[in-house]
Amino acid sequence: MVRQSRYDRLFIAGDWVAPATGDRIEVISPVTEEPIASVPAGAPADIDRAVQAARSALEGGWARSSVEERIGVLQRLRDRLVAESEPLAEVITDEMGCPITQSRTIQVVNPVGVLDTYLALAPEYPFREVRRSLNGATALLTREPVGVVAAVIPWNVPLGIAVQKIAPAILTGCTVVLKPSPEAPLDAYFLAELLQDAGVPPGVVNVVPAGRETGEYLVTHPGVDKVTFTGSSAAGRRIASLCGQDLRRVNLELGGKSAALILDDADLDATVESLRLGSFRNSGQICTLKTRLLVSPRRHQELLDRLVDLVESMPPGDPRDPATQIGPLVSARQLGVVENYLEIARSEGTKAVVGGGRPAGLDRGWYVEPTVLTGVGADMRIAQEEIFGPVVSVITYADEDEAVAIANNSTYGLNGSVFTTDLERGLAVAGRIHTGTVELNGHPSGLSAPMGGVKGSGVGRENGPEGLEPYTEVKAIGLPPELAATLT
Repeated sequence: MVRQSRYDRLFIAGDWVAPATGDRIEVISPVTEEPIASVPAGAPADIDRAVQAARSALEGGWARSSVEERIGVLQRLRDRLVAESEPLAEVITDEMGCPITQSRTIQVVNPVGVLDTYLALAPEYPFREVRRSLNGATALLTREPVGVVAAVIPWNVPLGIAVQKIAPAILTGCTVVLKPSPEAPLDAYFLAELLQDAGVPPGVVNVVPAGRETGEYLVTHPGVDKVTFTGSSAAGRRIASLCGQDLRRVNLELGGKSAALILDDADLDATVESLRLGSFRNSGQICTLKTRLLVSPRRHQELLDRLVDLVESMPPGDPRDPATQIGPLVSARQLGVVENYLEIARSEGTKAVVGGGRPAGLDRGWYVEPTVLTGVGADMRIAQEEIFGPVVSVITYADEDEAVAIANNSTYGLNGSVFTTDLERGLAVAGRIHTGTVELNGHPSGLSAPMGGVKGSGVGRENGPEGLEPYTEVKAIGLPPELAATLT
């Protein structure tokens, strides 16, 4: 566990250093609504120190380090994550309310999987390759580190997203300034200690929690070469505009309003069970969740009946209790957002067939019932805007073409699903959905496949070899024939 004294400091240049100001960020339990810890609120002066430390580490040797050295750091980090998985899961549950069973099986397991995937990929990745042109010219292509990376992460999957950004940065020889969210900074402190234990050289990874204004200072810092951001589409547009002014490289993994197309031949029992995590994971606070469920009138009532049974089998409660499947939302603000959307849903004429309010007996904490809405039109606000809570909308379609049109009727394009027993047909329908990822019968694409969105869901990809490319600059060196002949 992180020593409490560390919460008074920032992790910069391989050491725990005093912050520039006395400003603090209080971490509030979403269960008790009481403070559980506080950490420094990073100021521009802290960002300056962190960026300088990252620049010094980059130019001081890390950019020229061997792939084997980088793999060694990630392997040791992976082993430390496995050894500390239970206390890490508990920290994440305490700071942002994820049910403990999901913290154990998703919040901590997935980053280990990300590291395993990159460790398997690294030895074969073409950091150097020879390319011959049809006219006889030969070039040596090198993939060099893009430089200092500003990694800005959200609160909903804090450890997983941090590792998703730090791992490819380390593997490609970049250095990082990580800005965790004010709502969930504690696991980032834990991660910093594990990086120390793993022998990451000083300055290669720096951790500075901060609010929005200091975050903007970081992403516009002249010492930063690349920004990688996960969060809302509104914040992503702001970051893209700021980075665009300096032509700074940027990756954005943003919001979603993903559709599940349930075809008439789908196995509804299996479909609805997959939606337990596919639509309600992390109390609905995941950008890839299927929050628009598309079904024909012929199977509409069957689907509603099964969804009611599903929700009634998912008890809200204390996220530390292994029986809990729906925990609190992360903050009072997020609860207000979700309750406002439920009011909008009522004003638009929809009906909650289950849920729609506060859970009985949970008057303290930021809880909302898992909710299934019916009578939803494809153009309604609740069908178009990201709610980020345990709320799904059931929408009917006349035929397959209309189902695809409804799925694509969104400013987002992150994820989607097709459910059918006709796999060839399902694959064809999946090809018509305009999103970065589509899951057939709830099957995930895995950590070796790229993740990212189109339209308002982002720019760029993470995971797999495509997740390494944004952290590299490709250089082509034209070779004389006598040297080219010696290279393979």
